[in-house]
Amino acid sequence: MLDRLLLTPDRINKMSDGLRQVMDLPDPIGKITRGWETMSGLDITQERVPLGVIGMIYEARPNVTVDAAGLCFKAGNVVILRGGKEAINSNIVLAETLRTALKDSGINPDAVQLIDDVSHETAQKMMELKDYIDVLIPRGSGKFIKMVVDKAKVPIIETGAGNCHIYVDKDADLDKALKIIINAKVQRPSVCNAAEKVVLHKDIANEFLPRLYDALSANNVEVRGDVLAKAIVPEIVPATQEDWSTEYDDYIIAIKVVDNIDDAIKHINKYNTKHSESIITENYTASRKFMKQIDAAVVYTNASTRFTDGQQFGFGAEIGISTQKLHARGPMGANELTTTKYLVQGDGQVRK
Repeated sequence: MLDRLLLTPDRINKMSDGLRQVMDLPDPIGKITRGWETMSGLDITQERVPLGVIGMIYEARPNVTVDAAGLCFKAGNVVILRGGKEAINSNIVLAETLRTALKDSGINPDAVQLIDDVSHETAQKMMELKDYIDVLIPRGSGKFIKMVVDKAKVPIIETGAGNCHIYVDKDADLDKALKIIINAKVQRPSVCNAAEKVVLHKDIANEFLPRLYDALSANNVEVRGDVLAKAIVPEIVPATQEDWSTEYDDYIIAIKVVDNIDDAIKHINKYNTKHSESIITENYTASRKFMKQIDAAVVYTNASTRFTDGQQFGFGAEIGISTQKLHARGPMGANELTTTKYLVQGDGQVRK
């Protein structure tokens, strides 16, 4: 929690850099998606337009205030921000800075608005404003997002929860696998794209698991595992059934040993949150099978799940990682904060 709240000079500079990257991106509004002429002689074009008024309701992270405002503004939307009580003072200062910048540029500062009442009653009222807010995007813990989804009357884009897996195949480069897992778990364990589970093929488990356990322990990570994992490394803490579906956001990881890639895919699809999953393998066929059959917004081969991020994807910033299938999926940049409409040009046509 303290890590998510922390604003250092480096993080503030990264927020500024993110806004500059968003500024330099192509304008998504007015982009023609496709166009054609019908049998009736009608000229039809499909054009990108803003979603309208976007509500952001989020916990802890003050950087969301800046990322959301910048992306919504880039895509021609108004944003209404409602952060949590934990970061309210940071959010007030950041929002006022953004509003001042808009005003100084001759733009209505109400394009960015912050609700500074952090009561549950006000949050509930915001979730019901379907006549005023076109879409609501929650960011925070899985529990928080579920609460918003259950209570909101405004259409939702669901984001965030990340029970992310890394599967180490029998044909993996084990040095590569070790480096990727340590990065995915340790670099910043409190974020949704950190690895929470490792799935090991049984053929490499005896060789690789002791190395992995030592490396994780050296980084103060508590290692939990199934019966097969514990048989290889007795120091491993026994995993419970609840572990497989838990997003820890902490220095904890759980390990499962499987017979083959099919079992790995089945296990991951059963317990994942449709966020980010990775396979470590030098086998092209295994890689393609995993990438096609895993149900997630982002699927990697031989890379850390930590790359699921709007800035890393070249979007400048992100308003969230969508884990649903409708409207948008994966890191959401400015383009994902638009919709389309059809512009139809006629010359007196009537339908017969």
